[in-house]
Amino acid sequence: MRLVFAGTPAVAVPALDAIAASGHELLAVVTRPDAPAGRGRGLVRSPVGAWADAHGVEVLTPARPREPEFLDRLRELAPDCVPVVAYGALVPPVALEIPRHGWINLHFSLLPAWRGAAPVQHAVLHGDEVSGASVGVLVEG
Repeated sequence: MRLVFAGTPAVAVPALDAIAASGHELLAVVTRPDAPAGRGRGLVRSPVGAWADAHGVEVLTPARPREPEFLDRLRELAPDCVPVVAYGALVPPVALEIPRHGWINLHFSLLPAWRGAAPVQHAVLHGDEVSGASVGVLVEG
């Protein structure tokens, strides 16, 4: 299968490693744009972007995933599926329609508990006795 991976933080890298080691074709990664970090506030590549750079994989960094240039490139790549782990941006319907098998999200909670940012931290803070991960298809909204 032809895949484009979407993710940003370090917690997404193990899933990206697994995809790269699979028999699937990794065409590119989508990640958040470089952001200021550290004392000097210099621009820093996301961990997913840095992984892709190190492995010679194309990096797409749209400020917003509705940008025409990003959508055009995604259409050109023609992925079958876009696996997502902690990408960090809402994906518009026009982008959701491009891969024939959709955007498949791995979320670090048993949905609907702890939707959004920091699901693992919220589970720990609230003393959840049971936790897990959920897999689902991204849809509008």
